[in-house]
Amino acid sequence: MKVEMQLGGEQLSIETGKVAQQADGAVWVQYGGTVVLVTVVAETRESDLDFFPLTVDYRERAYAAGRIPTVYGRREPRPGTGEQLVSRLIDHCIRPLFPKDFKPEVQILCNVLSSDQVHPADVPALIGTSAALCISDIPFNGPVGAITVGKLDGKSIVNPSYEQLELAEMELFVSGKADAVMSVEGGGHETPEDEVIDAIIFAHEQI
Repeated sequence: MKVEMQLGGEQLSIETGKVAQQADGAVWVQYGGTVVLVTVVAETRESDLDFFPLTVDYRERAYAAGRIPTVYGRREPRPGTGEQLVSRLIDHCIRPLFPKDFKPEVQILCNVLSSDQVHPADVPALIGTSAALCISDIPFNGPVGAITVGKLDGKSIVNPSYEQLELAEMELFVSGKADAVMSVEGGGHETPEDEVIDAIIFAHEQI
């Protein structure tokens, strides 16, 4: 099954049923030339833990950009700061949407399989996480969506490229449901409060 829509200046497609069929939920998300495979798995046994053990692991593989790792044995290195931050972005958005009494361990793996080195993979990763959870049997009060808003020359841009982000006056990563904003991360150069609020409203309309 495959669904597509226009998001910003590129086509967003979500496909399932071809890979990782043993996972509880798996989707193949493509935005431009960037491809992310997201899989979700939940423990089937009852848990007596007093917390919700949710793990989100976002990885940008070197082969996604056509490179071979330079480390010994050609192995992928440990997650970098950027990967850890994206993992936290996803976690912050989806963790509150699980039932409070749900305690089985849940693992979410987001692997960037291909990068066009134009579009960041954080937005497709979160959208893919939501889609994978929604098609699984795991209880999840979704779906959720996300976009990055960039302010460039006074205009709001949906999912700006790496080059545009370098020049942007403000960058906000906004995630949410149809009726609410879930999380906001970002920064700006002495940006007025009104412009930040307008950017969040604009992002929620796109979500």
